[in-house]
Amino acid sequence: MNARQIAVIAAVVFAVLSPIIQAFGNIGLSASEFSRSGDQTLRAAGYAFSIWSLIYAGLMAFAVWQAAPRNRDAPLTSRLGWPATAAIVGIGLWIWASALDARWATVAIIVVSAVVLISGLLAARRYDTGALLDWLLAWWPLGLLAGWLTIASALNILTVLTAEGYITPASALPAAGLGILAVSGVTLAILKISRLIAYGVPVAWGLVAVWVAEKGDQPLVAAAALAAAIVIGLFAAWLARSRAPAS
Repeated sequence: MNARQIAVIAAVVFAVLSPIIQAFGNIGLSASEFSRSGDQTLRAAGYAFSIWSLIYAGLMAFAVWQAAPRNRDAPLTSRLGWPATAAIVGIGLWIWASALDARWATVAIIVVSAVVLISGLLAARRYDTGALLDWLLAWWPLGLLAGWLTIASALNILTVLTAEGYITPASALPAAGLGILAVSGVTLAILKISRLIAYGVPVAWGLVAVWVAEKGDQPLVAAAALAAAIVIGLFAAWLARSRAPAS
């Protein structure tokens, strides 16, 4: 194996073990405790975060697949490896930053991780051969992670701004609406450019979870989140019907 392949494996091990060590060691704040410090503006129902089980499973599969000898110098893995490594390390670092209540560090980590991974995925699309294993073990795991990091970035930013007092009860409604609008716009743009359906799935999932969490206390915010989820879902479905086999 080369350095890139080893780095991906090490990054996945770090990302998967970080929340386990933090939880069993009772080190600092849990992710949910960190989020509760500023989730008054916008929050997602707790079940939404179960998507991490799927993401972690996909990342482990990606780590094993990319380590195969035939993928040592393959154009796709060569292009995806380092951006994936950076983003995967980022999700592990986020656990420790949130545990230490390093609010602005969590924002920097999650946003940079999202940007790096999305950029890597877009740049690598030219190397998509349409192979089934590539689709199952690279595009979908990394697409799911990129999509979740997108909506999680918005939630993280709003959480920190609220916890720091920059978003007040009076400004919470427009701030939440702006967050949903930003997530929707970015997601639709990335879907249009990449035609990577996996990217849109976790965003729609997260927006539905926002609707579930907010429909009682903030019905307008909840309605906006549900509408955005439907638009993203319909656009992704349209792309799935019209996309080329390589997508």
